[in-house]
Amino acid sequence: MATTGLYLQLFSIHGLVRGHGLEMGRDADTGGQVKYVIELARALAEHPAVDQVDLITRLIYDKTVSNDYAQPIEPLSEKARIVRIQCGGRKYMRKELLWPHLDEMVDKTLKFIKNSGRIPDIFHGHYADGGYVASELASIFGVPLIFTGHSMGAHKRNKLLAEGHSPEEINRRYNIDHRIRVEDRVIKDAEQIIVSTNHEIDKQYGLYKNFTAGRYAVNPPGIDVETFYPYYAPQLDAEAGDEATRQARVVLLSELHRFWVNPQKPFVLALCRPDQRKNISGLITAYGEDKDLQAIANLAIFAGIRKDIAEMEENERNVLTEMLLLMDRYDLYGKLAIPKKHDFSIEVPELYRLCADSHGVFVNPALVEPFGLTLIEAASCGLPIIATMDGGPTDIIGNCENGILIDPTNSSAIAAACRKILVDKELWEFYSGNGINGVRKHYSWPSHCKRTVELIKKVRAEMPASLEAPATSKPRAFGSRLTRAKRLLITDIDNTLVGDPDALAALLGVLKENRANICWGVATGRCLEKTLKALQEYKVPKPDIIICSVGTEIYYGPSFTLDKGWQQHITYRWRPEQLKSELGRLDFLTLQEEIAQRRAKISYYVDLKADPDLIAKVHQALEQKKLRYNLVHSLGQYLDILPYRASKGKAIRYLSYKWEIPLPNIMVCGDSGKDEEMLRGDTKGVVVGNYVEELERLRSYKRIYFSEQNYAAGILDGIAHYRFLEEGAG
Repeated sequence: MATTGLYLQLFSIHGLVRGHGLEMGRDADTGGQVKYVIELARALAEHPAVDQVDLITRLIYDKTVSNDYAQPIEPLSEKARIVRIQCGGRKYMRKELLWPHLDEMVDKTLKFIKNSGRIPDIFHGHYADGGYVASELASIFGVPLIFTGHSMGAHKRNKLLAEGHSPEEINRRYNIDHRIRVEDRVIKDAEQIIVSTNHEIDKQYGLYKNFTAGRYAVNPPGIDVETFYPYYAPQLDAEAGDEATRQARVVLLSELHRFWVNPQKPFVLALCRPDQRKNISGLITAYGEDKDLQAIANLAIFAGIRKDIAEMEENERNVLTEMLLLMDRYDLYGKLAIPKKHDFSIEVPELYRLCADSHGVFVNPALVEPFGLTLIEAASCGLPIIATMDGGPTDIIGNCENGILIDPTNSSAIAAACRKILVDKELWEFYSGNGINGVRKHYSWPSHCKRTVELIKKVRAEMPASLEAPATSKPRAFGSRLTRAKRLLITDIDNTLVGDPDALAALLGVLKENRANICWGVATGRCLEKTLKALQEYKVPKPDIIICSVGTEIYYGPSFTLDKGWQQHITYRWRPEQLKSELGRLDFLTLQEEIAQRRAKISYYVDLKADPDLIAKVHQALEQKKLRYNLVHSLGQYLDILPYRASKGKAIRYLSYKWEIPLPNIMVCGDSGKDEEMLRGDTKGVVVGNYVEELERLRSYKRIYFSEQNYAAGILDGIAHYRFLEEGAG
């Protein structure tokens, strides 16, 4: 991969994303945004300033969906590709269920970045979940974050509340409160927010606490005008379209004519997902209640792809069922076409042209439309449009003067707008021509990408040049060091790292000299606050990594950012309240102070010197209830209950996995029994000379070196013994 131009990573995690045969409308997560990011990736890759574009999405192995989504790498063009990363298991799931798995996506994307050998110059998140992952990675690497929300949670919640849904129902279905909190944070963290319309800024982002902290740029998406060419092109150029396009026309005509008694009439076309907010019922009602409109035109509604309505999600099932009931109520048989499927890449452009050939009209009756990609597609083909006055259509019709804005809740207004365009041929021609010309002027991908690259260059210029530079907007950039690191040194603090000031100074000097190739950290039972206080007391500079609270927390310097992936990993089946309840029955245990209690650690005082068998009683109490846990005791008086997956040693193995640092390239140093678990394993172990006798049992381990030097001098001796700083030493 060349490194002279930009390397961009885009994130669209939730949808069924592939480079061909887009399954538009399959469900609520496969709307226009999927097409947007695919075309954006391809278009950005064509810009001369861009070397590579990776569109990151979820890898799915699921027999209910195409095998295409199980392909780890899918080329989109010479410089663009889809990269699929598995998280949250193998099955496809809607985006609201993905939140618990996004930290896994962050971790595995880190591994992908390290293996690829190049850190992206920009992270661009799409939708709230993509925004979260991109935000985490941007903070890790200290590079700019760009966010495109598409449809924001606060606006969606207000609409659902207005429709009569309860807050509890909305949260159960959409996890909306969590989504809004994430969006609010991403707004604050993003160096640039790209929106399609001014309406998005005012009506969507304006609902957030951090609204004023955001920096917004209106940059509407483009479309491929070579695909969405005008309806009259075949009449002027026999070469317009290919055989697949002509076959698509035949298929569409055959499908539509199955429904219509008088197929020669113009038709009103709607194309959208089966979602309540798309207001399909409002359009059918408008058509059903207006006999004059029925006499003038047929109606065709392409509401996603379906096989069996009964097997669809509740929202989609309710919409499609209501469509059928309204068709029956208004007796629209022979007038209303509701096909079950369509090929978006080939059939949809031809569908727009078929409607324009009939001198029909395209209607988007959505209650709110953040942008309206189908509107500019239809316009590009020469089809006049009618659309909601709430959202992006106001900008589109304002720019192109190619249709009428309506109140989507007023069925008579929808019908009147349709009749006005259908019966006035001059008005139809005016709107048709304006749409064709306006789209080419305002909504092209080259112009969109030109503006996007200019924004990227601007925000990159504002970022610090390196980790050594004053960190203005991204002070937590530790990812570059850990991604490039070839070695990792982890050491206990008391009586290992500290104890000999001169040896400590010498060790810190060696680490500084080899900063390019080695990262270092400490592992301790202390909480973060006490760890930082101890390091300050001994005048130890900030390490790259802190493993603390007995291995239940991992932090990265220089700002000590919590590793959320580790938290997510260890808290699987962690039941702290139940554990506290059971241990509360044991009168020989006393809870430690509040500062010692952590999200994944419960700490007690216990007098093991008086009765060593108390530990067995703790195990018995918890095992009777079949609870999963890890028990650590030290110095005869401290007892910690941790998640089953947590310990200092397991935290080190997790770091090895996450940052692609092989275990033999990690050196671990300690002095007492509390370090035993992390010393064992496939790392290079060092026991310093002033060790406690209980570590004698480790002498038989091949990968553990017992130094004769004390404290930090023992660490230096271990480095020399293993030739740890030498290239290729293993």
